[in-house]
Amino acid sequence: MEKYIGMLPPMGWNSWNTFTWEISDGLIRQAADAMVSEGLRDAGYEYIVTDDCWSEKQRDSSGRLVPDKRKFPDGIKAVADYVHSKGLKFGIYSCAGTHTCAGHPGSFEHEFTDAETFAQWGVDYLKYDYCYKPDGIPGDVLYRRMSAALRGSGRDILFSACNWGADNVYEWIKGAGAHMFRSTGDIQDSWASIKRIALSQTDKQCFGGPFCHNDMDMLVVGMYGGSNNEFINAATDDQFANREGKGIGGCTDTEYRTHFALWAIMGSPLMIGCDIRKMSPATKEILTNRDVISINQDIECRGPYRISQWNNPENLFALVKPLHDGSFGIGLFNLGDRTGEMSLQFWDLGISSAAGRGLELYDCYSHEKAGVFSERFAANIPPHDSMMLKAKVVRL
Repeated sequence: MEKYIGMLPPMGWNSWNTFTWEISDGLIRQAADAMVSEGLRDAGYEYIVTDDCWSEKQRDSSGRLVPDKRKFPDGIKAVADYVHSKGLKFGIYSCAGTHTCAGHPGSFEHEFTDAETFAQWGVDYLKYDYCYKPDGIPGDVLYRRMSAALRGSGRDILFSACNWGADNVYEWIKGAGAHMFRSTGDIQDSWASIKRIALSQTDKQCFGGPFCHNDMDMLVVGMYGGSNNEFINAATDDQFANREGKGIGGCTDTEYRTHFALWAIMGSPLMIGCDIRKMSPATKEILTNRDVISINQDIECRGPYRISQWNNPENLFALVKPLHDGSFGIGLFNLGDRTGEMSLQFWDLGISSAAGRGLELYDCYSHEKAGVFSERFAANIPPHDSMMLKAKVVRL
């Protein structure tokens, strides 16, 4: 038994954002191969998760879920075994309601049977959605049911609760036993969606922590409008439509880098959503930045606090995360549409110049020391851009 499952924010890949219903045994195997060959496994990513539409539309005569015979002709265990052979872990999807969001059988009233089935197949991770939940049944009860079923299945299975931040989930999700919980609606491959989700969670960092992480949804880094789903591509977001060299929607590499930095320092699980078989060099650089990942994976899992720029507090701010070695992870963000100065006053971190202390800064993007500073650090941040720093308290 793996003692510390879910202690740190999970890292992996999920099929939904790019492929939605177009999944198969072959795709999952190729994703596992790419996870290894592209260096993602070595960077810390470990889960390969098959999302909705993997099963037939009906259970079998004994009430068990049946893999789609066309998509998974050899069953789920065969593909799970292949993922495990690559040194990775395998995840699957179900729903707390009667049906999944795409109309396949949900796990309502089948929780223990499904958990047992997943364990027999070698599943290591369950994403548990919230569609078609019967009226009148509290969501916390349904998540407790599946948590109990998974914990009694005889296999360590990470429990990813996905109820979109509904029903005051922050108040009860830790007690329900989930290792991570979706706190937002579905992400889209657009800057507007990234900004909206990030700002919605900056005041909720106190709710995440070890063994129960605030999931701000899967990453769209490197998608460039490449989903087969118009909603994910943000087809209605005219600001990002029809960019040269991209599909409908999509972001710039600068915006994707800021997206990754926000999710990392805010402690969200890092679940990749792009086609990792075809990553651009910029995408690979963003997703494998070990300095940024180390801030996300810090063992104390502390949520950051926000320090806003006094003359543009909505768009310019710092997120400061205390790390286990006594240093800080610091992100400087400009979510606005014009270049602006972000001035970080060290007094706001509790560091007084009268004490003869300053900060030695390390740039997580250039992977170089930025110098030693006293009293404050100021930087002009281009629109939609960011800086990620590690800061160590030093004597001046």
